[in-house]
Amino acid sequence: MNPERTRKTLILSAALQLAERGGFANMTREAIAARANVSTGLVSQHFGTMKELRRAVIGEAIRCANLDVVAQALAAGHPRAQSAPEELRRAAALSLVGG
Repeated sequence: MNPERTRKTLILSAALQLAERGGFANMTREAIAARANVSTGLVSQHFGTMKELRRAVIGEAIRCANLDVVAQALAAGHPRAQSAPEELRRAAALSLVGG
């Protein structure tokens, strides 16, 4: 994997961890950069706006079936989460109600 791809993967992983632990809506570029040990500029370079970064985080949460983050995104009414496979949406919704 090339260094740019590695940094992008590292940033996305850090963002997913923060979303899972601190809440999808509470992620900040600064916190993500600190967790990934990169500059905020590098986060922006790879993911653009926070809207685009949140979209990428939801995509990664869907890819790896992270129910916590998918559930948070569903609760926030995020379109990308609403387009997740039905089975994943159902499991994420059930995780919200403890089922």
